Amino acid sequence: MILTQKALPRRTFLRTVGATMALPMLDAMVPAATAASKTPLGQAKRLGFVFMPMGCDESRWTPGSEGDLSLLSPILQSLEPVKDQLSVLTNMELANAYPGSHATSNSSFLSAAKARHTEGNDYYLGTTVDQVAAKQLGLHTQLPSLELSMDLMQTVGQCDNGYACVYQNNLSWSTPTTPLPAEAHPRMVFESLFGDGGSAKERQAALKERASLLDAFRQDVARLKRDLGAADRARMDDYLETIREVERRIQQAEASAGDHPLPDLDRPIGVPAAYADHARLMFDLQCLAYQGDVTRVITFQLARETSNRTYPEIGVPDPHHPLSHHGNDPDKIARMAKINQFHVSLFSEYVQKLKATPDGDGSLLDSTLLLYGSGIGNPNIHDHTNLPTLVAGGAATGMRGNRHLPALGVMKALVLLLWISTLITEAASPVMEAVRQQAPAQLKALLDGGADPNEVQPDGSTALHLAALQGDALSAQYLIEAHANVTAVNRYGVSALWLASRNGDAPMVQQLLAAGADPDTRQAG
Repeated sequence: MILTQKALPRRTFLRTVGATMALPMLDAMVPAATAASKTPLGQAKRLGFVFMPMGCDESRWTPGSEGDLSLLSPILQSLEPVKDQLSVLTNMELANAYPGSHATSNSSFLSAAKARHTEGNDYYLGTTVDQVAAKQLGLHTQLPSLELSMDLMQTVGQCDNGYACVYQNNLSWSTPTTPLPAEAHPRMVFESLFGDGGSAKERQAALKERASLLDAFRQDVARLKRDLGAADRARMDDYLETIREVERRIQQAEASAGDHPLPDLDRPIGVPAAYADHARLMFDLQCLAYQGDVTRVITFQLARETSNRTYPEIGVPDPHHPLSHHGNDPDKIARMAKINQFHVSLFSEYVQKLKATPDGDGSLLDSTLLLYGSGIGNPNIHDHTNLPTLVAGGAATGMRGNRHLPALGVMKALVLLLWISTLITEAASPVMEAVRQQAPAQLKALLDGGADPNEVQPDGSTALHLAALQGDALSAQYLIEAHANVTAVNRYGVSALWLASRNGDAPMVQQLLAAGADPDTRQAG
């Protein structure tokens, strides 16, 4: 590798035969004696979705306090260390998942769309929110998005109430007719992050020729580190050690595959035997993907709908799907809640790892927004209301934490997806960015300087939509004073007033009505 600039480009890679390694964000990637060097290092916005199958026990999920998270529920207790970066939303509904099925729970989760009822290959859904974001965020990365799961996706044909299995197998859809299959094998994910060129078989052969991926980069890494400062060298050492540890665990799982001749039918051969070990490995690979800026958009299924996986490691030998149809049996509900709690605890470990991983002048979590939830509320009756839903993220995404937000009435999942896509995608204008960062003084300066308060995002949302979503009364006031259109609706038919009313934000509702918002405007559909 030859370095010809004093500042490294953010897209710097180390390359060798059969492998590529992206680098974490380093101080050396900001040129000296520039305006950028005098401000915090720019952090890329990142987006992640984690799907929990088959709902939960609502009574053990819902926080005991409204407004804040001072009383976390039993299922959510493991999130205590990151509750300041957490919002729990209750009263969510997936209206387009009805008439009620496992297939539509999965398919509507990120699309809020109604799946065409078919058993054949004429399936039709909608573009999912992760792929809407990937069309923009993916322009800057090696992989536009990364689709992961814990289970093999081998079922085809009709899976559930006359719905094709494709709806149940795939969270991500790049178009209404193009599902994106997920990868469950850590080795294959590792290759997609660090393999370079050729077929999957060729990349795997190249990796097997050496004891470790890092062996191929030893000289280049040593040469690079000579030109780095002490803080960057330490950051590189931590990053490389994480890669080495992940690779070691993959190799260990592959080596022990022969010890498990009859693995769980949902589990790929050559992955860790214990569910928790497999999940932690998949979460660590996601962390590496973000850290190396290989991708900024990830989806992850913790298990498929109708999964019959058992969890003996936490004392639950029952298959998950039959257990979810508990018939209101208290003992079965308690065992199902243990699975819910177990899944959340693994997610909490992941969020804490992102929080502890440096990125620029902050952490990976600072610039990441994560949605965790399910498309089913009460699995015993295939209900799509009162969905377990939480959002975790850092301040750089505009996210405020330590909040329990019980919606007024029933909040459509559509609104949550709008909120996420608006928060995470790059700003269409400085005005939108100022509102996203909740910087009303900066916003006022822009508006006083003649900035347009009515510039729109690709989905038709305006800065006033975002101010209403975030409950930012001062920013809304400045926008209204600058003649923002208070009756504007986005492509979903959603107005700022509708968002404020669904959030139960009475002061914002009054503010918008006083400015001329139409109380008869209704959300389309």
